[in-house]
Amino acid sequence: MQNSRHISKLIKEKAKLLGLLDCAILPVNSLDEEQSFLENWLADGMHGKMDYMARNTGMRLDPRNLFDGAKTIIVVLLNYYPSETQSDINAPVISKYAYGTDYHFVLKDKLKTLLQFIQEEIVKCNGRAFVDSAPVLERAWAKLAGLGWIGKNSNLISVEHGSFCFIGELVLDAEIPFDKPKLVSDHCGKCTRCIDACPTKAIVANRVVDARLCISYQTIELKGDLDENLKGKFENRVFGCDICQDVCPWNLKSSENDEPQIIPDKRLLKLTKEEWFSMEKPLFNEIFKNSAVKRTGYEGLKRNLRFIGSGEN
Repeated sequence: MQNSRHISKLIKEKAKLLGLLDCAILPVNSLDEEQSFLENWLADGMHGKMDYMARNTGMRLDPRNLFDGAKTIIVVLLNYYPSETQSDINAPVISKYAYGTDYHFVLKDKLKTLLQFIQEEIVKCNGRAFVDSAPVLERAWAKLAGLGWIGKNSNLISVEHGSFCFIGELVLDAEIPFDKPKLVSDHCGKCTRCIDACPTKAIVANRVVDARLCISYQTIELKGDLDENLKGKFENRVFGCDICQDVCPWNLKSSENDEPQIIPDKRLLKLTKEEWFSMEKPLFNEIFKNSAVKRTGYEGLKRNLRFIGSGEN
């Protein structure tokens, strides 16, 4: 293996070539500091009906329980802040992350390419890429990697890039020279804009989000009927929610992403309010063919449209 400084430089240069905003290399350890928070959050039922959150907590707290022989974790960020948003101000709103191709595929492909580079140029090893699809505490690892701090809305916020970033991890069974990251101090200060702006009051305490009240949970994760107590409070959101990020002062410095696969779909952005509410399944399948919106499905989207249509102007 080459000298440590050179190895780190090679990996980060490759990450940059792949369009990743940031990259940090850490040893795999147990996230002991996260255990009490996770256990309390689950005990309070704030995960709602996301039963999978209550399973495999040992894996969430220690990737070595998820991937045999795990020694190194590489944490990366990918910008998804769009160049433009939906044109009809009265149309149902979807989260910015869903404007283009499903990020799970985009970022995982980049991580697999990075893994192949490491295997061919750095060291023979096995590895697994994770993008919000396995029991990995992504924000905790990104914070530990010095890529940002956890804001009051529980999102990772980067000093350089704000919070409109996907987080991904590459776990290896080889030991690669580690960075010595400095934890980013909390820059939220006395600001409570995200807490004040949340229309359903889902941010129940500093850095504590009750998923049951969160519009993203309601419109994406929840199966069955939406919470009638929240009717009229979705502010026209039909898939996900960016409100707490939109009001965050740190996102004033967000730069437009230039990743071709997540550049907004023009047809999606031009949909009018009428077109959303009259949408038939063939059009849904066409526009959202490769989108994260497929996660809720056509029937789920229609459910959400009925909910905001019957409860809001």
